[in-house]
Amino acid sequence: MTEFDFLLKFDLPDPETDPNKFVEALYDSGCDDATIGIGQHGRIALNFTRADTTALDAVASAIADVRKAIPGARLVEATPDLVGLTDIAEILGCSRQNIRKLVIGNKSIFPSPVHEGSSSIWHLAKVLPWFKAKGNYTIEENLIEISSANMQVNIVRQMQDLEPGFHQNIKALMA
Repeated sequence: MTEFDFLLKFDLPDPETDPNKFVEALYDSGCDDATIGIGQHGRIALNFTRADTTALDAVASAIADVRKAIPGARLVEATPDLVGLTDIAEILGCSRQNIRKLVIGNKSIFPSPVHEGSSSIWHLAKVLPWFKAKGNYTIEENLIEISSANMQVNIVRQMQDLEPGFHQNIKALMA
């Protein structure tokens, strides 16, 4: 068993409901390994440290436990996943300028961003192996594994927003 640290954010089924009413139910449903955040109106966030055989199993069981306690809760995001230069620098323990220089200097081989602009965003699961392969950075395998699991969970969650039939059409274009 490996411990995985991750954060799950959920929309509450009724945004007017006081999130405090769910705290005990979350604990009883198996979320006793999470710190619960209730600061944002209509949302609840849980910061888990969960032991499981794989990161995907840890995230999946956490989502199931939350849904047991809060039927109708809608997953908004699983993190760590999307990161900018500052996030990458913090994770690797170096300066933002150093990361920016590496990204610009290796643009042709650096993983493509999810969003490119004045502030680019990447999937952490795509950039960590690149930095690990460089050999200059110590990156824990469980961070790579949890970021990969969260990326998959977030992509599947976002696919639920697609119009019916669109998925098949776009999938055919990407083949």
